[in-house]
Amino acid sequence: MKKSFMLLLFIIFLVSGCATEKKEVSLQLPAQKDCIPPLESDVHTPTKQAEKKESVEKKEPEQKRSRSVQKKEKVLSNQKLLDSALELCQSANELWNRGEIDMALETLDQAYSLILRIKTDDPDIIQQRDDLRITIARRIVEIYSSKFTTATGNGKEIPLVMNKYVRQAITLFQTTERRFFIQSYKRSGRYRPMILRKLKEAGLPKELSWLPLIESGFTVRALSKARALGLWQFIASTGYKFGLSRTRWIDERMDPEKSTDAAIAYLKELHQIFGDWTTALAAYNCGEERVLRCIRSQKINYLDDFWDLYPLLPQETAFYVPKFLAVLHIVNNPKKYGFDLPQPDPPIETDVVVVNKQVHLMTVARYIGVPYKLLKELNPELRLNCTPPDEPYPLKVPKGKEEVLLAKLDEIPKWRPKIPCYIRHRVRKGESLWLLAQRYHTSVRAIMRLNNLRNGRLLRPGKTLKIPVGRKKIYTAVSASMLVYGEKGLKYTVKKGDSLWKIARRFGVTTKEIMVLNGMRNHSLRIGQVIYIPIKGVHVSKKKKMKLSLYKVKKGDTPYEIARRFGMSLSDFLRINNLSKSSKIFPGQIVMVSAK
Repeated sequence: MKKSFMLLLFIIFLVSGCATEKKEVSLQLPAQKDCIPPLESDVHTPTKQAEKKESVEKKEPEQKRSRSVQKKEKVLSNQKLLDSALELCQSANELWNRGEIDMALETLDQAYSLILRIKTDDPDIIQQRDDLRITIARRIVEIYSSKFTTATGNGKEIPLVMNKYVRQAITLFQTTERRFFIQSYKRSGRYRPMILRKLKEAGLPKELSWLPLIESGFTVRALSKARALGLWQFIASTGYKFGLSRTRWIDERMDPEKSTDAAIAYLKELHQIFGDWTTALAAYNCGEERVLRCIRSQKINYLDDFWDLYPLLPQETAFYVPKFLAVLHIVNNPKKYGFDLPQPDPPIETDVVVVNKQVHLMTVARYIGVPYKLLKELNPELRLNCTPPDEPYPLKVPKGKEEVLLAKLDEIPKWRPKIPCYIRHRVRKGESLWLLAQRYHTSVRAIMRLNNLRNGRLLRPGKTLKIPVGRKKIYTAVSASMLVYGEKGLKYTVKKGDSLWKIARRFGVTTKEIMVLNGMRNHSLRIGQVIYIPIKGVHVSKKKKMKLSLYKVKKGDTPYEIARRFGMSLSDFLRINNLSKSSKIFPGQIVMVSAK
């Protein structure tokens, strides 16, 4: 009994202990109810901070390396695009040669789409891209030319159409432009035999020989409002495209034979593009691009008939073709249209003599005994009526005068162009009339007078001024004797006719500077007096003296070449002549150089 009681007490004790423990736990929980334990990742222990810093440091070079790799990959990607586009161009050429024109054009379109995807600042890639773009554009034009030719048929003949537009043109020649037509027809005899011969060699219709009548009236020096020049009225850019040279001395647009060759090449190209002569002639007048734009605006196949295109063209261009057809109708049957045409002028037979020096046509005409006017007509391409310098030139003379010219060629004096009265100067920021007068050895008043300036202070940068140069009163020769460069400046011996103002102007200084340097009280000078000319910005010691002489600048001279020719450094030459690296020199200018 006692044992049972003791066992019961022990069980009660255990149960009460567990309850107490549970109570203590339940009491502790509310105390931590509002305290959310921190996450392990948010605990910034020193070890974890160091690990994070180390990971950032590792990522920076990795990012730099990745950018470099990306750049290289971009270059490689652009180069792959270029290579792919080039391969497509080659494939297009092969397709074109096989006659698969549509497929060739589609391939070129793909090539062009590839180069449009290239985005880069690399100059090498840009250059390759631009070269390939030009190649693709040229190839497309060539393919379209061949496509038009095959699509529109032969088209070698010029159809003598008669409609209301042609009748209007005939009426114009019968009335308002009758005199022009007759005079042009008379002049045509000088050039048409040559033109007919060249057209026959090229396989083009002989009717095209009358095209210069409406272009220039068979006048080789004709100049239009649009700056088209010569027998065939070429503008400068088109003339250059077909090999006509244009320099200061010659303009081959006025050469009858060379311009005829260029016109034939241009007409052949236009006929290849458009396939019929009426459309080609319209393009000759206003340009192929203008005609092609009108063509693309049509919804019908206008190429079958030029007159469908007529209303869309500019009025002058549209009427150009009827005028040409009217000329053909009149010359084929002049009496029908009320014309009594005169006998055309005969062509002038010529000889060609290669001249190895610059000569003036007036001098040549006097030596060989022919009219100056005739010699100019035979050589209309000479812009200044003289042969170019420093190069042989084939000069045309009347038949039978070749031997006379060859015999007297050594006697004919070499022609030297006159020093220009002025040169053009584009005003830069900071420049004034006084500075320009000093630089070009002239006066402010002379510049203002030549440019009609009322206020010399209002000089706008970018304005182009005429600067008077090359006048004898400005560039008077000093003396053949050597000028000595002393410690004070340039020694100069006064000559008869000198004045202090003339000397100052000649050397680009002021009279006051000369008077101060030489201790002069007044402007009086005497013959034989030695004075010093201040040379700005140059210091010369007693040990270093330089003998100077005067040199007249020739065409093509540069400060560097003059300095090298006379054994001077460029810096010395510029300082002695009060010039800067940006200064311009011009033919006829007097400069000082080291005496040889």
